[in-house]
Amino acid sequence: MNHELYSKMSRRKFFETSLAGAAAVSAFKPRFLAGAQGGAKTTVVLVKTMDRIQGVKDVLRLLSFPSPKGKAILLKPNFNTADPAPGSTHTDTLRQIILELKARGAAKITLGESSGPPQTKKVLEDKGIPALGQELGFDILNFEELAEDGWTAFNPPGNHWSNGFSLPKAVAQAEYLVSTCCLKTHGSGGHFSMSMKLAVGMTPKSIRRELHSKRETDMRKMIAELNLGYRPKLILMDGVEAFVDGGPSRGKKVDAGVMIGGTDLVAVDAVGVAVLKELGSNATIMGRKIFEQDQIQRAVEIGLGISGPQQIEIAALDDAGRAYAEKIRALLKEG
Repeated sequence: MNHELYSKMSRRKFFETSLAGAAAVSAFKPRFLAGAQGGAKTTVVLVKTMDRIQGVKDVLRLLSFPSPKGKAILLKPNFNTADPAPGSTHTDTLRQIILELKARGAAKITLGESSGPPQTKKVLEDKGIPALGQELGFDILNFEELAEDGWTAFNPPGNHWSNGFSLPKAVAQAEYLVSTCCLKTHGSGGHFSMSMKLAVGMTPKSIRRELHSKRETDMRKMIAELNLGYRPKLILMDGVEAFVDGGPSRGKKVDAGVMIGGTDLVAVDAVGVAVLKELGSNATIMGRKIFEQDQIQRAVEIGLGISGPQQIEIAALDDAGRAYAEKIRALLKEG
């Protein structure tokens, strides 16, 4: 991919061809991606459960999110590798999300992914995704196999990528995008890997070398900036099990017993970090306030969602969930 060519795009051309360019008109804060800003609230659903199937059902029953009826859905899982959950998306979680979207009238569902460093095709095969696609009737889009004209270039002012970045056109132009992530720390510089980190699996592998060659602070900012190129309508985080250290593929695993859902990237990840704090995590999580984590701080700066914990409302299903939500609220209030 000729990223040098992309970097030479004129500002006018960028605005004409890039969704991010159409919105990045002021201080790198794209209004089309802004979530609950200006003091508005956003709801994050937290369900206490060790049952992934029921957890997905309960989250989607409690959460208010745009109807997928008649929509073409692009579903982005966490298949960086084929490691067991939370190293990758659990099949029970994925299956139930797809069934729920179909029950709500989705016209078409496509699962899109680019694994790494393993080949995407091998990871999908190891996870049984082609067979699951035939069973449930969804398509598979391997981003690793896209031709050069299958990508959209982004180079918003102030970003930390040398020549901007690219995302699949299928992502940038998605009618309805669903993100399903895991609850875990990231031992390779990201600090945590949740909904915003999914965007790395949407990039060409050729530019991921830059991400991992930068100093770690820039790496975390770059992760957040990738999310300028698309807007999820629904985010579901599987926290039945979590890595509280290590990750993203393998780490110190604990039973967290939560399923989390929302529509705001910043809010969902903030609640996820709060859960890691409640569980007792590593120094990078425990030693810094939630909204001072680099991914979250940068996401707030560029307008990806809410700007502070006071804008998060947590909805729970039952007494156990409400009691746990109070603990999470207290951690969020600390910043």
